Amino acid sequence: MSRIVVIGGGIAGLASAGLLARDGHDVTLVEQSDALGGRAGVWRSRGFTFDTGPSWMLMREPYEQAFRMLGSSLDAELDVVRLDPAYKVLFEGEPEALEISGDLATTIERVEAIEPGAGARLRRYLDSATETAALATGGLLSNRFDSPSAFAGMGLARRFPTLARLLVESLESRIARSFRDRRLRQALGYPAVFLGTEPRSAPSMYHLMSHFDLVEGVWYPQGGFTRIVEAVARLATEAGATLRTGSRVERILVEDGAARGVVLAGGERIDADLVVSAADGHATDTKLLAHVPGLAERGRRRWARGVAGPSAVLVMLGVEGQVPELEHHTLLFTRDWEEGFRRIFGPPAADPADGVTDPASLYVSRTSATDPSVAPAGHEALFVLVPVPADVRLGAGGVDGAGDAAVEAIADRAIAQIAEWAGIDDLAGRIVTRRTVGPADFAADFDAWRGTALGPAHTLRQSAFLRGSTKHPRVRDLLLAGSTTVPGIGVPMCLISAELVVKHVRGDRSTGPLQPLAPAAEGTR
Repeated sequence: MSRIVVIGGGIAGLASAGLLARDGHDVTLVEQSDALGGRAGVWRSRGFTFDTGPSWMLMREPYEQAFRMLGSSLDAELDVVRLDPAYKVLFEGEPEALEISGDLATTIERVEAIEPGAGARLRRYLDSATETAALATGGLLSNRFDSPSAFAGMGLARRFPTLARLLVESLESRIARSFRDRRLRQALGYPAVFLGTEPRSAPSMYHLMSHFDLVEGVWYPQGGFTRIVEAVARLATEAGATLRTGSRVERILVEDGAARGVVLAGGERIDADLVVSAADGHATDTKLLAHVPGLAERGRRRWARGVAGPSAVLVMLGVEGQVPELEHHTLLFTRDWEEGFRRIFGPPAADPADGVTDPASLYVSRTSATDPSVAPAGHEALFVLVPVPADVRLGAGGVDGAGDAAVEAIADRAIAQIAEWAGIDDLAGRIVTRRTVGPADFAADFDAWRGTALGPAHTLRQSAFLRGSTKHPRVRDLLLAGSTTVPGIGVPMCLISAELVVKHVRGDRSTGPLQPLAPAAEGTR
């Protein structure tokens, strides 16, 4: 048994705390906010309930694995439904939308109608995506990558030519080899944004996302993602972990080169044999370790070479009346979305507001289409995400228009664009409650590097074993979890990162998912 402190009460920290407690360790989790969940938060206003972060559920297996590891099951903890249609795409200047069905055969027929011959090519594309997804889930994602056996155990020598091409070729190029129509290229390329990058910068390995998207389908947990947070937190507590909110870590204690606990704001010291930081990696290196000679400067140099994912302006809208023109998930793509990517990922503009095109490619979720609990009767709950540069100068959001001017202007334009493209009468006039979130909020609330909404982009040098390690490179007994380390961005990846933490603590060098943990013996905590 070890004394372990986990920093951060987001999904990665909660899962890490629960899994380590089930292994018999004495675990204390400290979260700076007054609520658990991190980016997977919740906001309630006037009878509406909004997820404030993740809203698109892909990759069901990591959720199932996490709940198995915590001694339960996904079905026992959540009411998860598969969406049909999965989502709809609106294209600038095109009268017809592309509706992605929950049935793959139907989607292939619709693709064929857009571009003759594309249906058969989509099947072949998805066959490749499925094979790549199996490679990822079978060993790439759950792999510590800190010994030769990590590579040998996956048979990578046999697969190296395929893997090399998947890493070197861009996702944009891979899609362009199979599809000519701009709409199809956009529909298959958009998952790159969920990975914090753009299709031309993402390795083609990430075409595996189309397997999860089109083959396995898109899911939704009734009650929203906050139900996932609540379930994992409860299971962690039942396993014996202590979860403390309103406890901001000021620094990680380092003695003789090893992490030995934390000091909270106010001076309280919590001693430990091991520390797991599920906080932002940049904040861990440059703030929590700033007192250790040389470490903060090394950290700043390392992060200066990194590529940040985009930030976002989030808009939560409670709307009077029905909005059937939108599906549960609706994507809006501009004709020249390359210009949007250039502004988001290019050099910072003198005026940060110039980093957002008008119109913009954006995403809107109408959760009330599936979940009546999130809005009063006769109303709709909408969540809008507008990708913007990771630039805190854009400012912060607020409630009912009280955010900074640039953030509120982006929100106003997005509302007008959704109304025009989807044909929704008087959308702005029907809003009864509204909240915005901007890059400065991500920096203030989550210590997010450069105010990014997601984490480091999944470029070639920041993917798979090149992304880093769960083990801190310079401090012994300090492990890392969450979206800023391996395996990457998104709730499924954060759940897998918690499993990697357990592997490190156990000394387990296996290359695939762990078997479910046995309950901790009575009296070991």
